[in-house]
Order: sequence, then structure tokens, then C-alpha cells
Amino acid sequence: MMLLGTQRLNDRDHLEIGGCDTVELAERFGTPLYVMDEQLIRDNCRKYLAAFGKRYPRVKVPYAGKAFLTMAMARIIQEEGLCLDVASGGELYTALEAGFPADRLVLHGNNKSEEELTLGLQSGVGRIVADSVFELEMLDRLTRELGRDVSILLRTKPGIDPHTHRRIQTGQEDSKFGLGIKTGEALEAIKLALTLPRVKLTGIHCHIGSQLLHLDTHLDAIQILVDFMKEVQDATGATLDEVNVGGGVGIRYLPEHQPPSIDEFAERLIGTLEQRLEESGLPRPVLEVEPGRSIVGEAGTTLYRVGGLKDIEIPKEPGRRIYVNIDGGMSDNPRPQLYEAVYSCALANRSSGSETRTVTIAGKHCETDILIWDTSVLLPRPGDLLAVQSTGAYNYAMASNYNRLPRPAVVLVKDGQADLIVQRETYQDLIRQDRIPTRLT
Repeated sequence: MMLLGTQRLNDRDHLEIGGCDTVELAERFGTPLYVMDEQLIRDNCRKYLAAFGKRYPRVKVPYAGKAFLTMAMARIIQEEGLCLDVASGGELYTALEAGFPADRLVLHGNNKSEEELTLGLQSGVGRIVADSVFELEMLDRLTRELGRDVSILLRTKPGIDPHTHRRIQTGQEDSKFGLGIKTGEALEAIKLALTLPRVKLTGIHCHIGSQLLHLDTHLDAIQILVDFMKEVQDATGATLDEVNVGGGVGIRYLPEHQPPSIDEFAERLIGTLEQRLEESGLPRPVLEVEPGRSIVGEAGTTLYRVGGLKDIEIPKEPGRRIYVNIDGGMSDNPRPQLYEAVYSCALANRSSGSETRTVTIAGKHCETDILIWDTSVLLPRPGDLLAVQSTGAYNYAMASNYNRLPRPAVVLVKDGQADLIVQRETYQDLIRQDRIPTRLT
């Protein structure tokens, strides 16, 4: 078993997270169940601040709330001293309701509505990341109407291939996000932004993609951004004071995954930034990095109850396949269906035994719904508890009610204490917003 964070096997041969026995968590809170390791979340926040802060004095670390955001999570991020990146009105509202300081919020999104921008302006968010000329024009109008000033970053496309799954690439030219640097779109948008009386352009932003297990594209991106800042200065006379390079590093979904450490990420990124700044003659800007997955990904574990097994003969390799059915699937983790995401798993209620088999973990939905294909584990039995690792990012955040399954509860564990931070939905919750027209009664 790949033990992450505070995970360990206790004297009852049960998986333990944050000092809490997962078998007892499943009995108390039910399954499927998201379990979040609070200490690991806090440790990762501190690693980012320490790694970047000791190397570069002008640094901010906004946590990317899209990975996992609840009111409790917002409180943790606030306590650890990070900023918070929100990508919708709902994420913004969650942060504000949790009491997160508005001036430490960054409002993101490629198609912000007028209502979302208005909420951001009225609440006094620290930054808005403008994604288009259309949005700049809307911000110009809204700031005038509301009598509010706003500081913005402009999202750019550096036009590089991050070598990750095509559905989580975001920095190439053919992308819905941002404005192209190579095409000249970004420079024209900056010239427009500099004319807007209540809109203050403080810097530029890019995001190249997710789950990156190497640093080359991050380093390419920061060089392109610095070169563009120099182009802006030469063309307009404006010196931009912030550069945001987007997300952090990838995580371990499988034991063989070897992402760079946060310390290595900071060392190489800052080294490249400072070298390029010296070559271009630009002053040091504020450097921002937006980790999400690498803060919460490995801190999450999903617990499932095993149902029936099917051992079937198939007409090609491997010849036979054992399907292990679980009580969740694509409604609590759609990532394998969306972009072939991979996971590792193990039994949480027992780790000893010699009967290890290759099995396929199958969800309960009316689709193919395979969570993990052909993985080697101790042969499960009906009633066993299965733990799927590294589910802290984009699992709860993407969960749905497909097949009208209630979404699972989320439990935060630390030092032997388990706290419910998201209550399990009920069947009543599923129909709460349903309405029957009078003509059908």
C-alpha cells in the first residue's frame, strides 16, 4: 500500500488516517466517504510558503479552490496564510461566507457573468483575472456604474504544450482561456486595459495545464512571461508588477509517479525567473503560484464498501477478469471517465494475506464506470472496505447526482479527531429543487 501523509496501518491491521481508524470512520459516517488529512493539507501549505518565501521575498501563494473548496477548507487556507483563487460566483460566495478576507481573494474564470463580477467588485476582491477583451469592457462599465476601482491581472496564453492529457491542457494557442502572446492579442488587450480609468492592470497570468510531473514547461512559461513583460514595457512604457505562473506540481496517483518536490519546483522556477529578469533589465515583480492539486490531492482518500464480485472469462488478454463492485463510482469520481485518470487502491480493513489478484474496480452507475482497470490488490470479499488513494483534488469538486445517487460526506481528520465538514446528501435532498407542474397533478 502507498501510504501518504499521516496514513499508517494500526495494530488491528486497519488503515488509519490522521489517527482515525478508517473502518470506524466508515461505520460512523457511511460510504462512500471522502476522508481529508488535515495535517497533510497544512504541511503542504507551509511547504509552498517556505520554499518560495526563503528564495524570493516578493511572493504570494493563492490556493486554487477549484481543486477542493468548502467553508472549512477556506478557514484552513486562511489560517495558513495563503491567498485563495476562486473560479465562480459559487466559490466566491463560499469563501466570503467562511469569512475569508476579500482582499486575499483572486477571482478567476473564462466567462464571468455580470453577476459574478459585480459580487467580486462589491466584496472588494484583491484581484480579478481578466480573460478577454469582452471582460475588460464589462469591467470598465461595472466599475464606473458601481464607483469601484479594481486591480486585475490579464490571463495570457504562452502557446506551449505541457505534455499532459489534452483535456487538462490550458496554455496552448488553441485554448478557450486567456489571450495569445504570440498572436499579439494579449498586447492589444493590455493597451486597452491601460486606458480604463477605474481598472488597474497590475500584471499578467498564465496556466499551462494540470498534473505536470516535470518542470520544463513551467520554466518555459516563466521565460515567455518575462519576455512579454519586457515587450509590454517597450511598447507602452508600463512596468507590470505581478507575474502569476499558474498551478503547482503534480502528485502521486500511482506508486511509480515521481513528481518534483515543492522545494525543487521553487528552486528551479525562481532561478529561471531571476536569470530572465536580469537579462531583460526588469525589476523584480511579485511572483504568484496557484497550487491546488498538490495541496489537497494526496490528502484525500475515498472509502468504498465492496459488494459482489464477478469472475468472467474474456476472449482476449488477460483471459479472465475479476470485477469488484463498489458502492460509488463516477458520481463521486468522474475523472477516470473524463480523461483516463489513474488511481491506486488497497483494502482498508485488512492488509495481510497471500491471495493477491489482479482485479478491476467497477462503479455502480449505468455506464461502463470503471474506477480502476486491472490493479493488483489483496482479493476483496463482499463487505470489505476499499480505500482509493489521492482523491482530494477534483473528486468532491466534480461530484454529481448521476443515477440520483446522493453525494458523499466529507470528513476532516487530525490527531484522532474526525469532523464532518460536508454532510452526506439524502434522498430528500435529491428532490428538494424538483417541481411538478400543475398540469401533471
